[in-house]
Amino acid sequence: MAYFDLPEHELRTYRPPRHEPTDFDAFWARTLAESRERAQDPQFVPVEALLATLEVFDVTFSGALGSPVRGWLVLPRQRTGPLPCVVEFIGYGGGRGLPHEWLLYASAGYAHFVMDTRGQGSGWRQGDTPDEGSGGEPHLGGFMTLGLHDPHRYYYRRVYTDAARAVETARTHPAVDASRVAVTGGSQGGGLALAAAALMPDVQACLPDVPFLCHFERALRITDSFPYGEIAQYLRIHRDATQAAMHTLSYFDGLHFAARARARALFSVGLMDDICPPSTVYAAFNHYGGEKRMVEYPFNRHEGGQAHQDLKKIHFLREVFGAKVPS
Repeated sequence: MAYFDLPEHELRTYRPPRHEPTDFDAFWARTLAESRERAQDPQFVPVEALLATLEVFDVTFSGALGSPVRGWLVLPRQRTGPLPCVVEFIGYGGGRGLPHEWLLYASAGYAHFVMDTRGQGSGWRQGDTPDEGSGGEPHLGGFMTLGLHDPHRYYYRRVYTDAARAVETARTHPAVDASRVAVTGGSQGGGLALAAAALMPDVQACLPDVPFLCHFERALRITDSFPYGEIAQYLRIHRDATQAAMHTLSYFDGLHFAARARARALFSVGLMDDICPPSTVYAAFNHYGGEKRMVEYPFNRHEGGQAHQDLKKIHFLREVFGAKVPS
């Protein structure tokens, strides 16, 4: 796909107005408080993953309203003290998969906490967490419109809460240095990283790649690619639901979370991305409240920088956490 969005020089300064609800902060404070009140102690169960240099725990923790969420904690076997931790969130439709799919950060010397995404994990990698809020086992697609008429019932209220609780859970493990936590992810995972960085404002680094769930007002009008296309298709049928839908989405827009985040940030964007258009990524970047950098991939679509970006992220984490980690 050729360039279809704003010219590059306009992208780099694109900072649209934010239309957030007046009770945005109160909504999220109540949401997190309700879930913390119902939380149980997390479980870290050692598993044999056939990885000679890495130790793996199967994690179950209390997410939104206390419902169980699965994850992996992957650690270097050789360590002398608590480690900086990278909490990672997964792209749309994917699940936590198997432990050997998560080697990078632990191999680089960090603790790595991978959060499963409730109800997902059937599109391109297996997940294990049902969405108790909708009664659904992991299944294909359709998450963007679940509960769209009411922000209290919207699917992403549960998932954003899970993301904040994942950070809190990772910090409880004795191998994790609770003062040195980063959040990351690509696409949906990038949007969740922005939400987590805002809801858990003491995280040290935020590394969102080609983030989804940002600047809904523009995304729904300039791309019909899914997942944004799910909402547009829904509103083509439910013609009288647009106002209610946009009101709900205003509580979940990455622009508002980006403006509240203060962690040092490394973003990336594909300038030919028709799934998360570059103007929506730059809108979040330009509203971001902390120190930030952007890496552009001029000829890439939604795949972004992939392994090239992974190397940049490791270098960035070394800047944030220090070049040396316990070995």
